[in-house]
Amino acid sequence: MLILGIESATAQVGCAIGGHEGVIASTHSARGRRHAESLAPQIRFIAEQAGIELAEVGAIAVDVGPGLYTGLRVGVTTALAMAQTLRVPMIGVTSLDLLAFPVAHTHRAIVAAVDARRGEVFHATYRAVPGGVQRMTEPGVATPDDLLSDIVAEHDEVLLVGDGALHHHGVFQNVSGVEIADNRLAFPSASSLVMLAHARALREEFVRPDQIEPLYLRRPDAEAKWEPKAG
Repeated sequence: MLILGIESATAQVGCAIGGHEGVIASTHSARGRRHAESLAPQIRFIAEQAGIELAEVGAIAVDVGPGLYTGLRVGVTTALAMAQTLRVPMIGVTSLDLLAFPVAHTHRAIVAAVDARRGEVFHATYRAVPGGVQRMTEPGVATPDDLLSDIVAEHDEVLLVGDGALHHHGVFQNVSGVEIADNRLAFPSASSLVMLAHARALREEFVRPDQIEPLYLRRPDAEAKWEPKAG
């Protein structure tokens, strides 16, 4: 089965196509907040690179967040539209799972952190298990200082991954037992999305398009800015 993965929950937007043979084609870009302009051309590009017709896709995988509201909405809306047009099932994966997956080789606890703006991060904690990672905490939102307090209280050694860790590196650097992952791992990967989705597809863990729900965790920035002014 071919799977199209769509990832746009953070400052980077990307997509990938793959199946049992692995990822066939993928692309990513970071063009400010121009996710809506970038995504459709990227999907056409990787289909051409892979030498397939989109009608051959058997499932749509999408990053359901948490992440930046506008980018997340673009990706989920596009994925829903394609799944309904192609009449194929969907698989939703969180952005934090996608950040943790590439560092599954570590012996440390893994904390994935996405920059949530407003001085906060979206986060979850993982541990490496055979074949991938296991999420140990539910996705949440916190200030970097509060997240650090939790890390110090719960773990001896931690690998922090994601643009949230990099953006707030001043809080986490020089803390004993805490390492910040390379900036090449700052954003969720569409390739990781396809690989995780393929594993779920083998277990037939599909959902209908109407069962896909974005994981926002809080209100959009525009609403938060408007409320004090309205008051």
